Amino acid sequence: MQLRFSGAIWFWRGPAPFHFVTVPPTESGMIGDVASVVTYGWGMIPVTVTIGSTTVTTSLWPKDGGYIVPIKKVLQDRESVTIDDVVDLTLDIDA
Repeated sequence: MQLRFSGAIWFWRGPAPFHFVTVPPTESGMIGDVASVVTYGWGMIPVTVTIGSTTVTTSLWPKDGGYIVPIKKVLQDRESVTIDDVVDLTLDIDA
């Protein structure tokens, strides 16, 4: 399954700082439809994320009935993106 959408990068302090983009409700619903087949536990969904010309592997995190995409430091650095930037993402999920 491949999904494309845009979203703003936001910051979560938590016990360790992370940057995320929230998956929109429609795409979150589509992911939810295959979640039981692709999760490796705790609702985490392995994905490949592409922003610009940079692709990394990570896992979607479940949050508030939807999903959030961690924006790894390598994506931030290679694509020169930071908090509040709106980015176009492509998610590839092996479903």
